[in-house]
Amino acid sequence: MPMKGAGAIHPPGPAPARAAGPDAADPDDGAQPVLSIVVPMYDEQDNVLPLATQVQAAMAASPWPWELILVDDGSGDRTAERIREAVASSPDRVAAVLLRRRFGQTAAMQAGIDRARGSVVATMDGDLQNNPHDIVRMVRRLLDDDLDLLVGWRRERKDNFWLRRLPSRLANRLIVAVTGIDLHDYGCSLKIYRAGVLREVRLYGEMHRFIPTWMATVTSPARIREEEVSHFPRVHGRSKYGLSRTLKVLLDLLSMYFFVRFRASPGHFFGRIGLACAALGLGALGWLAWLKLGEGAAIANRPLLLFGVLMMVIGVQFICTGIVTEMLARTYFEAGGARTYLVRETLGAGVQAGAHAARDGLKGEPP
Repeated sequence: MPMKGAGAIHPPGPAPARAAGPDAADPDDGAQPVLSIVVPMYDEQDNVLPLATQVQAAMAASPWPWELILVDDGSGDRTAERIREAVASSPDRVAAVLLRRRFGQTAAMQAGIDRARGSVVATMDGDLQNNPHDIVRMVRRLLDDDLDLLVGWRRERKDNFWLRRLPSRLANRLIVAVTGIDLHDYGCSLKIYRAGVLREVRLYGEMHRFIPTWMATVTSPARIREEEVSHFPRVHGRSKYGLSRTLKVLLDLLSMYFFVRFRASPGHFFGRIGLACAALGLGALGWLAWLKLGEGAAIANRPLLLFGVLMMVIGVQFICTGIVTEMLARTYFEAGGARTYLVRETLGAGVQAGAHAARDGLKGEPP
């Protein structure tokens, strides 16, 4: 599906250095997993062991070494205990991250991504509604088509229409309108990432829903695609991340739009508002000056005088704020060593032997 361009945009911030060594991205190292499957969970005690069993059955068809990372988001039931059982039953394949309290789905997902060692990262929900058998097919397409992100599309979604599907459709249309990244199902947790690209961004708030947009800040939107996936009705438990987070999602959408469009030049955002306000104030004061000087009319008691002065003051304040934010942005990029660009590969003279072929994540078909 063709993607709409995202413009000159920049990520929310660089990821911290990984604890794992440089071999973590080497598909030829048999001791290191190539594929990491991250599953955040909250109060899913009845789904943990069935999920681990399903993933292991699905990964029997995987030609690559893999690992399953279960993240407990501070559950109040026996989810953590069940996760420990899953790890104990298969310690060479299953790993766990147990958070101290509930931080939210986005934070839990980021914790699993930080723990992942693979060159490709897959994320999915822990409610048994995603099909683990879709993972191998999606990873293969990611590699064959040389993509950086492949997003699942729950075309035949098995959820309540009014409480889940309708709000999700409206949210997807709003996100597409704001971000310009044309996908059908931003809310699907089943996604496949090239790890080297994913680690260039960090997730906060409810930002997991906007991962394709953040990814478009560090890679070309043409390298982001979607694929239809299976979806099953929930059997155990209930949804923990529903309509209650709608307000958070809207606020995060506004924050995401600001960072994507104006992170490197915030003065443009505040400057536009300041110039618009100043123009209104200048127009109002100019009209009053013509009335006073040209027609001799009294203007002291006119509300338009107060409006004009107020707009001028507000305009100057916004312009000054824009100048301050520009200075802060320059300090961030220069003092922090952050870059306004990301390099996929370098070619030609001056490049060390082998460096010209360096790529984030995998290149081609793994063994």
